[in-house]
Amino acid sequence: MSRVRTRYAPSPTGRMHVGNLRTALYAYLIAKHEGGDFLLRIEDTDQERYVEGATEIIYRTLEKTGLIHDEGPDKDGGVGPYVQSERQAAGIYLEYAKKLIEKGEAYYCFCTQERLDSLKQTVEGQEIMTYDKHCLHLSKEEIEANLAAGMPYVIRQNNPTEGTTTFHDEIYGDITVDNSELDDMVLIKSDGYPTYNFANVVDDHLMGITHVVRGNEYLSSSPKYNRLYEAFGWEVPVYVHCPLITNEEHKKLSKRSGHASYEDLIEQGFISEAVVNYVALLGWSPEDNREIFSLEDLVKEFNYRNMSKSPAVFDVTKLKWMNSEYMKAMDFDAFFEMAEPYLKKVISKDLDLRKIAAMVKTRIEVFPDIEEHIDFFETLPEYDCAMYTHKKMKTNGESSLEVLTEVLPLLEAQEDYSNDALYAVLSKYVEEKGCKTGFVMWPVRTAVSGKQMTPAGATEIMEVLGKEESLARIRKGIELLSA
Repeated sequence: MSRVRTRYAPSPTGRMHVGNLRTALYAYLIAKHEGGDFLLRIEDTDQERYVEGATEIIYRTLEKTGLIHDEGPDKDGGVGPYVQSERQAAGIYLEYAKKLIEKGEAYYCFCTQERLDSLKQTVEGQEIMTYDKHCLHLSKEEIEANLAAGMPYVIRQNNPTEGTTTFHDEIYGDITVDNSELDDMVLIKSDGYPTYNFANVVDDHLMGITHVVRGNEYLSSSPKYNRLYEAFGWEVPVYVHCPLITNEEHKKLSKRSGHASYEDLIEQGFISEAVVNYVALLGWSPEDNREIFSLEDLVKEFNYRNMSKSPAVFDVTKLKWMNSEYMKAMDFDAFFEMAEPYLKKVISKDLDLRKIAAMVKTRIEVFPDIEEHIDFFETLPEYDCAMYTHKKMKTNGESSLEVLTEVLPLLEAQEDYSNDALYAVLSKYVEEKGCKTGFVMWPVRTAVSGKQMTPAGATEIMEVLGKEESLARIRKGIELLSA
C-alpha cells in the first residue's frame, strides 16, 4: 500500500467545533499510526461564510492540541498551494472541470435563477430542486455563442439517471444508491469558484490523499464523489465517516450548547490534553476499557476499524471527570501556572497562593471551581452556628464553644504557625481532653473557614491565614456561639 496521507480541510468560519476537532484528530491518528503524512488545507472558497481571523484560530488550535501538520500553507510539501482560493486563482478547478466536459461527464448550464426556481418541488415540507438536464442538450454552437456573449453559467456534473452507484465506507460498509437520486450537482459556480464537493475531490487526488476522514453528514454526497473519481479515472480513497455527535438530549451538538467548540471548553477551564483525550472517545473505543490516553498513546492504539456507527453523546459530566484526572496527574508547577489567574481573581490578600493551589488540585474538575473552594481565605463568610453541630463528631454549639474557648489561649501562645506545629498543639489538647480528634478539629475548622466543606483541614488553613487572622476568626466563632 502507498504511504498513508490524510488531510484536515477546515473552512475558516469561526471557532473549531468539537466535531471538526474530532475529524482533525482522527485524520492525524490514522496517518501517524501508519507513519504517514497529515496535511492541512484551508477551504476558503465559500467567501460568504469567511470570518476574519478564523484561519489563525485553526493554526492555534492545531498547535495547542498537538496535531502538528506535516504539510500546509506554511509547510510546502510540493503539492500546494494549500489554500483553495489560491488554487482557484491558479485555474486548477476550471481546468479539471473542462476535462470532464470533454469526456461528456460534465456540461455548461446557462439556466437563469427564474428557470431553476420553476423546477422546485415541495417534498415532505422541504423545497427541493432537481435539475432536468436542460442544458445538457445544447449544441456545441449554442454553447459557444452563449460563452461568447458572456452569459453567466455554471458547470454541472453529468450523472446517469438509471442504474445504481455503490461505494464502500470503512465504518458503514457498502452503500448503494439509485442513480435517479443523484442530482447533477454544480462543480463550478457562476462566480468561477468551485463547489466544496468538486474542490475536495480534485484537491484530494492532486495531493495524494489516501484516507478521507469526515462526518457522516457527507455519506449522501459520497456517490457523487465516486462518480467524479471514476470519470477522471482516478483511484478512490479509503472513506472513514465519523458518527454524529449529540448532546445529552440526543440532539445535534450546537453552538448554543455553550461547549460546542474547543475554545469554549478551554475558556470554561478544561485542559487541552483532557479535551483531546475525551474527543478521541467520541465514536472510537480501544480494545480494552482504558479511558486515559496521551496523544502519543492514541497514535499507538488508534484503529479506525473500532469506530462506531452510532451517534456519540457529548457528556459534560464525563469530560469533567476526565479533566479532574488530568489535573491530579499534572506536574504541580504546570498546574499552578494555569490555576494562578483563577486564584488571583478571588484572593487579593498577601497569602501563599501555591499552598492554596495545592489544597484544591485534587478537589476540582475545572479551573473555575477554584473560586467556591477558596473564597473564605479572602473573607470569612457569614455562617449559621448550626454548622458547629456534627452528629458523627458528636459536636454541638455548647461543646464547640467549650473547645474554642479552651484552645484560644493555646493558639495565642503559639508562635510557630506552620501546619505541623499547630497540629501538634491541638493533638496534645485532644490527648489531654481524652476525646476524638474530630471533636476538636471540626469546630476549629468551622471557625476559621465559615464553611461546611473546605479543601484542607483546620491547621492547614490556619497556616495560610496566619496567626492574627486565625485568632480573629476563632474569637468571632466564640462570639457567635456565646450569643
